[in-house]
Amino acid sequence: MSPIAEQLKQQLPGMPDADAERFAVSLTRPGPYAALQPREDVPHGTLSAGVCPPGKIYPGVPHSYQFYQSSGSHSEYALIVFLDGARYLGPEANAAAVLDQLGMPCVALFVEPGADGPGLPIYGGPGNRSIEYDASGDAYARFLIEELIPYALDGIALGPKRALIGLSSGGHCALNAAWERPDCFNRVASHCGSFVNIRGGHALSSKIRRDAARTLDKVLLQTGELDLDIVFGHWPSANRDMAAALAYRGITHRLVIGEGGHSLAHGGSMLLDTLRWLFE
Repeated sequence: MSPIAEQLKQQLPGMPDADAERFAVSLTRPGPYAALQPREDVPHGTLSAGVCPPGKIYPGVPHSYQFYQSSGSHSEYALIVFLDGARYLGPEANAAAVLDQLGMPCVALFVEPGADGPGLPIYGGPGNRSIEYDASGDAYARFLIEELIPYALDGIALGPKRALIGLSSGGHCALNAAWERPDCFNRVASHCGSFVNIRGGHALSSKIRRDAARTLDKVLLQTGELDLDIVFGHWPSANRDMAAALAYRGITHRLVIGEGGHSLAHGGSMLLDTLRWLFE
């Protein structure tokens, strides 16, 4: 067994050996993608860190975050929430540099899943991540609306354009939370979204087909032909099914399938174009 597969087995007890090897291969096949690099000829926004204290939605679980605000003073700002925020600020996406070059008044919250939690041996991740990101229902949307955003963005005037962005289980969470509360979040970007049978995530596409009372402005789905194929499902097929559900409902969307695996490399490399499309 490869070293990466061995590490996955240690992190997720009970994972079948074959799935661990498939997971390892997918993680190491990002494809030929390069994230946008910072530019010195554009104004730079500010980035600061904070911790949202435990609240009623996830009792006993604090959430760390970083807060980006574009340069200059504006009457209102677009809002972008990145789940697994540190990953998006890292070299795969360089999201702060992307936002500098976006040229739009915006604030962004790069939020982490709760570090404290049961740490269940499920593929959605340790701590509270799977409970937050893979679950159906409106809990995470309420956490954002009732707890994190009022705490982190007190005094910031938000405009009507608001997006949720996430990777893997975070991609499922972004679309699920927006679907639960389209009055608060109307744009979504999902990278290698886990619309598969982890805590029932495969049901979201059927929910979107059935619920004619809700809609979204725009959705970007990205995956790779070498994305995961494990016991919980086949990620490329699940993303194609989600795109079909959005098409059935007449929701403006794009499905981008590259040659990479379960990685942010492709989604990160196209982040500036994604944001421009979402907010145009």
